[in-house]
Amino acid sequence: MANTNETVHLRKRQRTHGGYSLYLDIYANGRRNYEYLKLYLVPENTRADKTKNQETMRLAEAVKAQRIVEIQNGRFGFDTPKMSKINLFAYWDEVMERRKKADSTGNYGNWYSAKTHLLKYAGTGDVKMADIDKKFCQGFKDYLRTTETKSGKPLSQNSRNSYFIKFRVFMQTALDEGIININPCAGIKPDKQSEEKREYLTIDELKTLSQTPCDKDVLRRAFLFSCLTGLRWSDVNKLTWSDVREQDGFKRIIFRQKKTQNLEYLDINPQAAALMGDRKDDSVRVFRGLKYSMQMNIELQRWCLTAGISKKITFHCARHTFAVMMLTLGTEIYTVQKLLGHRELKTTQIYADILDKKKQDAVTQIPQVL
Repeated sequence: MANTNETVHLRKRQRTHGGYSLYLDIYANGRRNYEYLKLYLVPENTRADKTKNQETMRLAEAVKAQRIVEIQNGRFGFDTPKMSKINLFAYWDEVMERRKKADSTGNYGNWYSAKTHLLKYAGTGDVKMADIDKKFCQGFKDYLRTTETKSGKPLSQNSRNSYFIKFRVFMQTALDEGIININPCAGIKPDKQSEEKREYLTIDELKTLSQTPCDKDVLRRAFLFSCLTGLRWSDVNKLTWSDVREQDGFKRIIFRQKKTQNLEYLDINPQAAALMGDRKDDSVRVFRGLKYSMQMNIELQRWCLTAGISKKITFHCARHTFAVMMLTLGTEIYTVQKLLGHRELKTTQIYADILDKKKQDAVTQIPQVL
């Protein structure tokens, strides 16, 4: 290489279930990066295993040779003239605003909070994309573990993970858009997500709530509609009459989930249909006047308290209520998966686990009889 301080080493790391993963340890342009090749050596139990490993090593060596050439030609890592002009936080704002159009309001808030912590970690807003290396990325993850909220409490594990995942997505976006040539955040994984308590209403509580007056009629109708359909806030909020069809005596909603962008077909029962009211023009929102605000959340909590429900209920609890209710009524879990629009069955399985816990709680209440 032209500069003896620039090095590329092919290294391997042992995997927990046997064999090794291959990666490049690269020092160039004054920074160290690790490029994980997604190439793996398997335990050599047979001649075929040995042959496969030889092919894998030849491919890894070819990638290493390519990186060496890139360094020699000055094309490795960051494009210095371009990168030196791009501010980290200006680019973050650009990515965040673009995602705002595709994501929910709550997710946008998470992006904004992640930026706030990133700015606090960096200590200055004058950070260039070229300044971000492996050490910076790991440092941000470590910072999230130790920082505190305004009330002096540590960030929750799920908040830490959410903010760091946003940072990882941001860096991957920079790679995809050609801002950087290697993602220094690759290989730094978020901590394991802790299991959140999923609050929900029982069928009896739902009946009581439906018979309790609510000062905000649109909130009452939208929340109960979500309890009876499982639709998320974002999908209820953007629902228009063009999404509502008549199908074999049922009202059917055909919509694209805002979170997953999957096209969904959902038949709704007469109770849910009644909550929508009379049909309007196709472009009109079904739940006009429904807005995401602190006041709306307070009103929802006040309504629940008036009904004698002391649980901390948010609008998303309606979706949990629907899932638990369906399983309680004996609906097969694969059907519940389809009704909720879950991609993975394991996501729906969480609600089945909740029911198991309810059964365990019930049997522990049996009085001493022996």
